[in-house]
Amino acid sequence: MPLFRSIGVTLEMIKWEHSVFALPFALTGAMLAAHGWPPAAKLAWIVVCMISARSAAMAFNRWADADLDAANPRTRMRAIPAGFLLGAWRLNRLTLLLAPVVLAVLFLYSYTKRFTRWSHLFLGLALGLAPSGAWIAIRGSLDPRIVVLTVAVLFWVAGFDVLYACQDEAHDRSAGLLSIPATLGLGPAFWIARTMHVLMLGLLVWLVVLFHLGPLAGIGIAAVAALLLWEHTIVSPRDLTRMNAAFFMMNGVIAVIFFVFVAADLLMRRHA
Repeated sequence: MPLFRSIGVTLEMIKWEHSVFALPFALTGAMLAAHGWPPAAKLAWIVVCMISARSAAMAFNRWADADLDAANPRTRMRAIPAGFLLGAWRLNRLTLLLAPVVLAVLFLYSYTKRFTRWSHLFLGLALGLAPSGAWIAIRGSLDPRIVVLTVAVLFWVAGFDVLYACQDEAHDRSAGLLSIPATLGLGPAFWIARTMHVLMLGLLVWLVVLFHLGPLAGIGIAAVAALLLWEHTIVSPRDLTRMNAAFFMMNGVIAVIFFVFVAADLLMRRHA
C-alpha cells in the first residue's frame, strides 16, 4: 500500500494525464513530416520523449514552487525523470543535440512568474516545441512551416494559462508573483486571452495553406474555434466557477480534435 500511495502521489504531482494537451500536436507534427503515419518505432520514441519531458518539467515545477504552492490556498495540498534523453538519442542526432535546449525551456518556466508577467508565453513555448520537435524526430531537420504550428500552440496554451491564472490573481499579487491577471487585472486578462486564441486560429488557417491540407483540416479548425468560443462563454471576470471545466476538459478535447481531423485529411489524401 505505501508503494501504491507513492505511485499515486507521483502521478498526481506530475499530472501525467495532462500530456494530452501537447501530445496530439506532437503527433500532428510527426504526421505532417511523414506525409501520413510515421514509422512505428519513431512514433513510440516521440511519445516517450513527450511524456517523460513533460513529467520531468512538472516534477521540477513542483520542487521549484513548493514554498509558493504551500502558501496558495488552491495548491497547498500538492505533493512535492532520463527517459527524455534516451528517447532523443534513439531518434536522431539533431534531436539529441537539441534535447538540453528543450529541457532548459521546460525548467525555466518554473521561475518566470518571479520576473515577468508574460510567463504564460514561456509555458506556451514549452508545449509549442512539441510539433517542431516531432518534425525533427522524423526528418532530422527543421522546416519553417512547422514553426507556424509551434507558434499556434504557444498562443493557445498561453491564452488558456492566462485564464487559469485568474484564479490566483489575489494570491499572486500579495506574494509578489507576476502574471497578466495579477498585474493588469481580470478584465484585461480575459481580453488578452481572447486575442491569443484568435491569433492561434489564424495561424492554424495559415498552416492549412502552407501544407495544402484539405477540407477535413478546415473542419477541424472550425471545431476548434467553436470549442474555444464555448470555453470563453462559460467563464468571465465575474464568474470563475467553471474554470476547471474550461481548462482541463475542453483544452484536451481541442488538442485531440485538431489532431484527428488533420490526421484524417493526410491519410485520405495519401490514399486518394
